Amino acid sequence: MAVDTIDELRKKYEVVIGLEVHAQLKTKSKIFACDSTQFGSEQNTHVSPITLGMPGVLPVLNKEVVNMGILTGLALNCTIPEYCKFDRKQYFYPDLPKGYQISQYDKPICVNGYIDIDGKRIGITRAHLEEDAGKLVHMGSSGIAGSSYSLVDLNRAGTPLLEIVSEPDMRSSDEAKAYMEELRNILVYIGVCDGNLEEGSMRCDANISVRPKGQKEFGTRAEIKNVNSFRALQRAIEYEIDRQIDIVEAGEKVVQETRLWDDNQGITKSMRGKEDAHDYRYFPEPDLMPLHISKEWVDKIAATMPELPAQRRQRYVSYGLSPYDANVLVEQKDIALFYDKAVNLGADAKIANNFLMKEVAAYLKEEKISIEQTKLSPESFQELINMVTSGAISNNIGKQIIITLLKEGGSAKEIVEKQGLSVISDEGALKSAVENVINSNPQQVEAYRGGKDKLFGFFVGQVMKETKGRANPQLLNKLLKEALDNPNG
Repeated sequence: MAVDTIDELRKKYEVVIGLEVHAQLKTKSKIFACDSTQFGSEQNTHVSPITLGMPGVLPVLNKEVVNMGILTGLALNCTIPEYCKFDRKQYFYPDLPKGYQISQYDKPICVNGYIDIDGKRIGITRAHLEEDAGKLVHMGSSGIAGSSYSLVDLNRAGTPLLEIVSEPDMRSSDEAKAYMEELRNILVYIGVCDGNLEEGSMRCDANISVRPKGQKEFGTRAEIKNVNSFRALQRAIEYEIDRQIDIVEAGEKVVQETRLWDDNQGITKSMRGKEDAHDYRYFPEPDLMPLHISKEWVDKIAATMPELPAQRRQRYVSYGLSPYDANVLVEQKDIALFYDKAVNLGADAKIANNFLMKEVAAYLKEEKISIEQTKLSPESFQELINMVTSGAISNNIGKQIIITLLKEGGSAKEIVEKQGLSVISDEGALKSAVENVINSNPQQVEAYRGGKDKLFGFFVGQVMKETKGRANPQLLNKLLKEALDNPNG
């Protein structure tokens, strides 16, 4: 009997995916204490009696955390309930000093939202506020078992988190990746999270199950904890799909559990049995009053809503950019904001995008810096783009000058004048260059006149070389064609 291949097996099943994304909010202080949230400081320096969970201390809610929660909910098309409250979520972990986490359970700040991605609507069940735990730093070595001891850093403890829980609406790793990417874009553009997955300011738990196609009931899900890159998310989902299908095909049952993703081995590993809500023994936080959020408060926050990524893409397409180019530009907020300033100053939208996505992007990648760390200003960039579009300099000269502007700043016009890089539009000078090229390449001239029209590009390149790229392209093509087609003219 033939054994089904992985691809054949996958056709028999449907994957069901829901994501829980934890986003650190960009407040200067923690959710219930005045400690700094600055990343990268010396261990255990951003702590206070509240962070340490000392007896007798009381939490004080950071209003800016609530503002950011409301703003995020509105950006995700959520309803903001009039009342929400905080709860104690009981569990022990070495970097959770109090032995419980202040979170939101049955009355979260945001409910019933959605994100539209490529024509598909992904539902958002809820988004709730909570405090982050600290961090374990694993030290020493004990051979293949890994580290031999761990140290606790509580700088992160108490950092405000917004946990965004999707509906189980995704059916592939591609959809899950696209959802998380768009969610990150939204959070970054509204300014509530820096979206830095490497630093852990945005993390994801993926809930995955499989079911035979046509079955309405969901299969038993496994939760993969703390996935911290888009690539890892896709790889973890793909592995988990195959693992669960193998279990079902073998006539066994998938166990509801929490698993960890091992990026080096490319596998998920069992961590613990999956807890249900009753395992955490939730009860209302006695030290915090329920929060009343008035319509006036929500309206005030709504008035500060910036342009969202989807709206920005539509605007860029209206400029003449392709949907692909518009999406690539939106993915890089700092470059998109720079682009907007240059276009508002009068730069041609399509040519400006071409320079940013090619020459500028390549330079930034090579130097490993952001556009803010260069000497290029929107004003000098707009000046350069206008010189290219007006024909004052060629596109190739523009590519040279943009690197100088990135490194040294200054005026594009002054650089062109100083280095003598302006386009040669003098007909006499260009005629002389054309004649020199024709006289120097008699064999190619004969071949061209014998019917090899494609050699025209060769002559254009030679004249450009002769003029150091400064020949006016339109005038060059005219004069060259006349000289080649009319040898006696």
